[in-house]
Amino acid sequence: MSTQIFDSSKKGKKVLSFGEILLRICPDMDGAWLKENKLPFYVGGAELNVATALALWNVHSAYLSAVPDNSVTREIVDYLNVRNIDTTPMVYHGERLGLYYLPKGKDLKNAGVIYDRANSAYADLKVGQINWDEVFKDVAWFHFSAICPAINQSIADVCLEALKAASERNITISLDLNYRAKLWKYGKEPIDILPELAQYCTLIMGNVWAANKMLGTALHPDLLQTEGYAKETLLQQATDTSKEILSLFPVCKAVANTFRFDHGKGIRYYTAIYTEGELTVSEEYVSEEILDKVGSGDCFMAGLIYGFYNQLSAKETLNFATAAAYDKLYIPSDATTSTVADIEKRIIRND
Repeated sequence: MSTQIFDSSKKGKKVLSFGEILLRICPDMDGAWLKENKLPFYVGGAELNVATALALWNVHSAYLSAVPDNSVTREIVDYLNVRNIDTTPMVYHGERLGLYYLPKGKDLKNAGVIYDRANSAYADLKVGQINWDEVFKDVAWFHFSAICPAINQSIADVCLEALKAASERNITISLDLNYRAKLWKYGKEPIDILPELAQYCTLIMGNVWAANKMLGTALHPDLLQTEGYAKETLLQQATDTSKEILSLFPVCKAVANTFRFDHGKGIRYYTAIYTEGELTVSEEYVSEEILDKVGSGDCFMAGLIYGFYNQLSAKETLNFATAAAYDKLYIPSDATTSTVADIEKRIIRND
């Protein structure tokens, strides 16, 4: 099964993640950051979180973004290099690094997020600027997310250029359907852009609502309400959505869905992956309290890539990815700091 998604003969080659490197600035909500002149921040970005996890898990991980060439960004790139992320593809141009503000404890989907990304170095990338022959040397897997084409039409065009170049080189491609309403501000809706990009993707991850919004898949009327979903309904929807995606995009071989719901101060979390005509469902993880929701989905995506890259079965891959995502909820940063051994201890096994 896993060989359909990733050619085992390519193991050892790079997984290249493409997206905007960001600084996440985290003010607390009581104004203490103003009184104490302290403002915590983290280096992140959805695709960088994936690259960071893979490097930590001993996968040859590379990262492509664009940053201005100055002393601050050079320190950030050095920081990534120390974490065994190959930054040789990075583009140095432009004037500024993208930022976003997220009060402590808030979710990126929450109204509290404030983006400061306009006219960043990444947002100013243009078609024809990146030498894909150079970038894709020794690359076996290319990962990006729906956040990239949400920024502007130019980046959407660069994504398409990258996907065509990767496809021509038989590179496995993964897409995370993360939806950020505050970023789609240039006159296009996700449904106008994502279907053209998804046609090149081998592995698509998201949830049933994101797939409906971005790829136009059907959604059961029961799931249009705001809460109170039956698990059986959700899993049936995951199956139906996955089958529709595989039908619409024949290159795609696997579709993964996450289900994360608030549970008091904590969460209830489970996932599923559909491949080769079968839906595999994870165990359910329940937590009474968590530290940080940011990056959990990225960690799940990284876990999927890790599993298929290492030729694990669908079940083993899903178990690892789900445990990695759940574990990330207890880590107060954008990217995971947990090793493979740490994550394996988190796996719930009811075999």
